[in-house]
Amino acid sequence: MSHNQLDELSRRGFLATTAKSCFGLTIGGAAANFFSSQTASAAPKVLAAGGGQAKSVIYLFMSGGMTHIDTLDPKSSASSDVRGDTKSIGTNVNGIQLGHTLPNLAKQMDKVALIRSMTSTQGAHAQGRYFMRTGYSPRSSIVHPAPGAWTNQLMGDTGKQIPDYITVNCGSGHPGAGFMEAKYGPLPIGDAMAGLQNSKPAKYTNEEQFHKQLDLRKQLDQEFDQKYAKGQKHVRDYSQAFEAAVKLMKSKDLEAFDLSQEGKAAHMLYGPSRFGKGVLLARRLVERGVRFVEVEYSGFDWHNDFAGEMESKMPALDQALAGLLKDLEVKGLLDSTLVVLGTEFGRSPKINSNAGRNHYPKAFSTLMAGGGIKGGQVYGATDKTAAAVIKDKVSAPDFNATIGHALGIAHDKVIYSPTKRPFRMGAREGKPITKLFT
Repeated sequence: MSHNQLDELSRRGFLATTAKSCFGLTIGGAAANFFSSQTASAAPKVLAAGGGQAKSVIYLFMSGGMTHIDTLDPKSSASSDVRGDTKSIGTNVNGIQLGHTLPNLAKQMDKVALIRSMTSTQGAHAQGRYFMRTGYSPRSSIVHPAPGAWTNQLMGDTGKQIPDYITVNCGSGHPGAGFMEAKYGPLPIGDAMAGLQNSKPAKYTNEEQFHKQLDLRKQLDQEFDQKYAKGQKHVRDYSQAFEAAVKLMKSKDLEAFDLSQEGKAAHMLYGPSRFGKGVLLARRLVERGVRFVEVEYSGFDWHNDFAGEMESKMPALDQALAGLLKDLEVKGLLDSTLVVLGTEFGRSPKINSNAGRNHYPKAFSTLMAGGGIKGGQVYGATDKTAAAVIKDKVSAPDFNATIGHALGIAHDKVIYSPTKRPFRMGAREGKPITKLFT
């Protein structure tokens, strides 16, 4: 294999293939980015004055464009062609209402800050998701990092054997580490119930054989490493990856991915849905010091029969989110964990001819809780039909800057891409919503 060919290999592919062929390590390729990061030296921790209390983030992303007028910004006085069958319900905070499919969240509203003034320039799904997750419009020449990668880069390696950034149920197209080194990217988990699969030595390999094969690999790679490791970071990463993998394989942190260790009460609290299991896994992970966990819930693209879709889709979100807030509070983790709910855009206030709602980036809603956020408040406002933001507009760059502020990191610190272009966590214009914090 030539030097150029080696550079073209993804780290994931290299680890998955080489680990299996060299010494029977049945580690899933999805874990490669994490393993390659664990022996990297920590960057200096960059703190922002006046930052929030958060040590971890649980980011719940509603993929497809969650309707705002039926969930977080209901308009009880709107006409039936706007309101549809959605009813407004009271919450445990006087004056704040939610859509009727969120009764459990309504009981936790004293912990939540609603952001009802989101707006975006991107009205297509892929572009909208990318913009919300990065604060930048998509470009063919570069991939921008997601907030979890920014967090890892700016705060540095924690030194833990468990990864600092994990995604759960996230589909294709996630920006991950973007232009940053792969070590800042997430460890993806495709199924929370399955956990971190293939993370132990093959059954046919005992410990003695395993270490012999490790030694053999070092001998076989010695000449190659001497030739390329000094000048090629990727080559160094390959060797470091195996060392990190062995450490994690013997680590007690592996049990964090095993939901079977949770009791019946916890599973009932979060609900039986795939999304609920992902949120339960997120709680287990932040309990063990994981810094950033993103859980995706897809299927919000309701062009047809939005009322029927809501009745089948929203209960899982309502139960899991409310259960998470309650659970974090009981465990004493709410003050140190920022809970974020985002989506790529809203849905059109006017119901279409198919009894659905179309894409609507002009106005939508999100929320934040915990991590220094003052609950029981609403930031921003839309007009009487939720069609336009009339107070305190919030952009995707602002949203990402606010996550950074909650963590106490310098969201406006410039990081240069490999082509020497300057970028920031909150983009050039992003400003944190400081009014959300206590």
